[in-house]
Amino acid sequence: MKINFASDNHAGIHPDILKAIGDVNSGHVNAYGDDEYTNQAIQKFKDIFGDNIEVFFVFNGTGANVLSLASCTQSFNSIICSDYSHINVDECSAPEKFLGTKLITIPSVEGKIYPEQIDKVLIRKEDQHFTQPKVISITQSTEYGTVYNLEEIKSLADYAHKNNLYLHVDGARIANAAASLKLSLKEIITDTKVDILSFGGTKNGLMLGEAVVFFNSDLAKNFKYIRKQSMQLTSKMRFISAQFNALLSNDLYLKNAEHANKMAMLLYENIKDIPQIKITQKIQANSIFAIIPSQYIEILQSHYYFYVWNDLTSEVRLMCAFDTQEQDIINFAEIIRKTLNF
Repeated sequence: MKINFASDNHAGIHPDILKAIGDVNSGHVNAYGDDEYTNQAIQKFKDIFGDNIEVFFVFNGTGANVLSLASCTQSFNSIICSDYSHINVDECSAPEKFLGTKLITIPSVEGKIYPEQIDKVLIRKEDQHFTQPKVISITQSTEYGTVYNLEEIKSLADYAHKNNLYLHVDGARIANAAASLKLSLKEIITDTKVDILSFGGTKNGLMLGEAVVFFNSDLAKNFKYIRKQSMQLTSKMRFISAQFNALLSNDLYLKNAEHANKMAMLLYENIKDIPQIKITQKIQANSIFAIIPSQYIEILQSHYYFYVWNDLTSEVRLMCAFDTQEQDIINFAEIIRKTLNF
């Protein structure tokens, strides 16, 4: 099997999670989440985040994000996000198409946005001619692999609530952020007063499946209908729930993320001194962003595939996963050194 550094989505299923799927593949079980495995998975979320939450399972990350935002917006509302957020760059206008809302993008600083930037777009309140902002959406860890610290998340939540807005966190890589910060998920999400979290599973060892977690229970009241209308309600939910049961047991979600983060740092340590390479972002989670001279990129991709993030600047993204091994890093770094004659 060829290892690549394109995305943690390219990794397979963690063995414990694959086993969990097989373990529940016996007999008949009630459909649509009315089963013991789904109840167990929801309880595991409550053990991590606290009892006062509502949890709903969906198929994929775009579904989790769009449905999260559907719960707190109407078509005349707008969503404030980073210009590099996943909902803006990598979801093919799904929020605009399915919600009818407008995305208001803010230039990111290291992939992050801040309250003082949002001030500039909170204008024309109650003006019937102007879209009305209703939610701030941030990505944790960000699309640039950087991580919001505790104070930054809390300041955004406080700012949102002060201005009658909600705070949504796209947590496709929330476990990597927690591992980076060395804080619990409760500390960085529940205690900071986040309203809605898209909790990532696919990028951290699941076959498929994400969770929408509500900390503001009022927003969850009609979510079961929104999920069904949006074609994100799975009938055989036990197979998604079983995966989360495994992921959330024995800190597997954290161990997977810690390993991926560690591999990214190891790769950084092995290539940071190559003069032709410029590291463009802080290494805080499981990715490295670097500018590599364009004439070398295709050669390197013939050995280990990775994405070109910015064609104009030759900036690439090198992503590690739960199954990346040290030898993969050493081999890749050696090929980079040979190709760049260093």
